[in-house]
Amino acid sequence: MRKILLLLFISLYAFSLEFEQNFLEPDEAFKTEIVKENKKIVFKLNLGKDIYLYDDKLQVLITKPSKIDITKEVDIPKPVEYDGFIVHFTNQNIEVPYSLIESKIATSTAELTFKFQGCSKAGLCYAPMSEKFELNDFSNTSKQESTSQLVSEKKVEKLADSTVELNETDSIANTLKTGNMLLVLATFFGFGLLLSFTPCVFPMIPILSSIIVGASQNEKMTASKGFFLSLVYVLAMAMAYTIAGVIAGLFGANLQVALQNPYVLTVFAAIFIALAFSMFGYFKIELPQSIQNKINKTTDGKEKQGILGIAIMGFLSALIVGPCVAPPLAGALVYIGQTGDAVLGGLALFVLSIGMGMPLLLIGIGAGKFMPKPGGWMDSVSKVFGIVMLAIAIWMLDRVLDASIVMFLWSLLFLGAAIYLNVYKHILAQLVTVVIFLYGVSLFFGTISGATNPLKPFEKFTNASGVVSQTQALKFSYIKNIEELDLAIAASSKPVMLDFYADWCVACKELEEITFKDPEVIKKLQGFTLLKADVTANNDDDKALQTKYGIVGPPGLVFWDTNNKEVKASKIVGYKNPKDFLEIVNKYFK
Repeated sequence: MRKILLLLFISLYAFSLEFEQNFLEPDEAFKTEIVKENKKIVFKLNLGKDIYLYDDKLQVLITKPSKIDITKEVDIPKPVEYDGFIVHFTNQNIEVPYSLIESKIATSTAELTFKFQGCSKAGLCYAPMSEKFELNDFSNTSKQESTSQLVSEKKVEKLADSTVELNETDSIANTLKTGNMLLVLATFFGFGLLLSFTPCVFPMIPILSSIIVGASQNEKMTASKGFFLSLVYVLAMAMAYTIAGVIAGLFGANLQVALQNPYVLTVFAAIFIALAFSMFGYFKIELPQSIQNKINKTTDGKEKQGILGIAIMGFLSALIVGPCVAPPLAGALVYIGQTGDAVLGGLALFVLSIGMGMPLLLIGIGAGKFMPKPGGWMDSVSKVFGIVMLAIAIWMLDRVLDASIVMFLWSLLFLGAAIYLNVYKHILAQLVTVVIFLYGVSLFFGTISGATNPLKPFEKFTNASGVVSQTQALKFSYIKNIEELDLAIAASSKPVMLDFYADWCVACKELEEITFKDPEVIKKLQGFTLLKADVTANNDDDKALQTKYGIVGPPGLVFWDTNNKEVKASKIVGYKNPKDFLEIVNKYFK
């Protein structure tokens, strides 16, 4: 396993070196100068080969004595459409007349700032940049100037600029750029520990537990063996997150999102159903005999078979079972995308994943230490985990099937589990069986009534009095692409919130069921125009929307003020509880 990890990071390092050599440095991609010429300031920006500028990122501002946006009052060449974006491929010569500056301010000194951001056609996007120029007593000196002269040097405005307030994702990306490497990795390990208590990791607990239970049927399980099996699972999971993250950061192709399509999810759910029936004792899942024979030629053949299966399950679990986007993950992807540094970004993702896997390691140690000797009781435990595997399968199909069908499947599972477990005569087992059966009946009647939330099977009955539920208080309008979004923002006289959502996104449903149902959140958001982008299909329009606003995957919330300007510092990535959500929104929208 150590050799595999070493080879992985050597490959990532070599790939990153090759990657960096194929892209221009910022100074080569954007060659700039500012000159004073005949009562005007001229900003000259020459683009490198295959470099383009985003039209909405090209801004001309008076930043002193007060901040005034004059972008629309200067002549900028007409942009073109490219890959779903409005961009410039031509060199820019932007002229700012003194008369325009004088009309905006009352003093004879001013500071001009030219902001821009661009990308390479090959796939690398550069950090936002700016040039600033101080113009002193320009009302007198303008009459004496007749020749061009260089008046400023380039100043690149990275995310680290203290004058720019950063959102949580950009702050984490900035930490990667400016922090000490060991401190950065320790910070990301801490992020991983926090993420381990989110729904991203919960489905992996019964999967790993079932693996350990299955392994204990063949040999005596100890704490060290339980830890080793868990370590294999966690390392494979960490590799999957790292590889998928580096690919997403460098190329913008989120492998985890790509795997959340109905076909992949259905196949994986079928695998869990097969695992369940295997645990029920109907058959055994083994490698083909020819492969077993080759592996078994070594003395540790059986052990290798088990390790390989666990590694495969850990790898696939990370990609399919628990796709989770949170600020630390998004920050690492932003850093990789902007710098091309796959090594530090990949290491950060790896230690983040190890932190997420720490509870799984503890479960492995505990299960190994306290696991009783193999015996007849193992059959009962295997059957229980078989039921858990069926539950995971239904949980995955929730991203594919209609909510009413999923509700019906949950009712069948609980009713079937109660009947199946009724063979046990222990008083505690019988009590649990009765509770499971009653809950299954509740789900069945909830399905008939039209309920779709397994946690609230009687919601249709409790709302039958005609009282408007809180879920009806927030009304979202759906938009499909950038054009529809721009029109909706332009038409709004209120602040705007755009919610990036997907059916397969667990944290998205947490936002809907917890945060967006909180009375205080509802009260606050009623003063907003609420938009939703359903990116479940992950089509070209979905990708273009997410790329434009720096959303690496749902959930993501983007805000605009009443002047139709995006409030970047307020952007939210990942789940936020009502308190944290309101703290951010109230900070920027009084």
